[in-house]
Amino acid sequence: MDIVDILIHVHPDLQAEQRVKLEEALSSSEGVVSAHFSPEQPHELTVAYDPEVINSKTILEQARQWDKEAVMAGL
Repeated sequence: MDIVDILIHVHPDLQAEQRVKLEEALSSSEGVVSAHFSPEQPHELTVAYDPEVINSKTILEQARQWDKEAVMAGL
C-alpha cells in the first residue's frame, strides 16, 4: 500500500470546532490514514491517504463541505 500526503488550505477563520469535525469526517473516510491541522498554521490541513482507495479530488470535495473555498496545495 502506498500512502500519499496532500495539503489543503482552508480559511483561517474556520472555527476550531469545525476544524475538529472536518478532521473527524475525513479520518473516517475509507482510504484516509490520517487528517490533521497544523498547530502552528491552523489553516493547513494535511491528509494522508491510499490513492488506490480514494483520490485527492474526493478529499478536497469533502473539505469543501466545511469551507467552500478550500484549495489543495499538494505536498
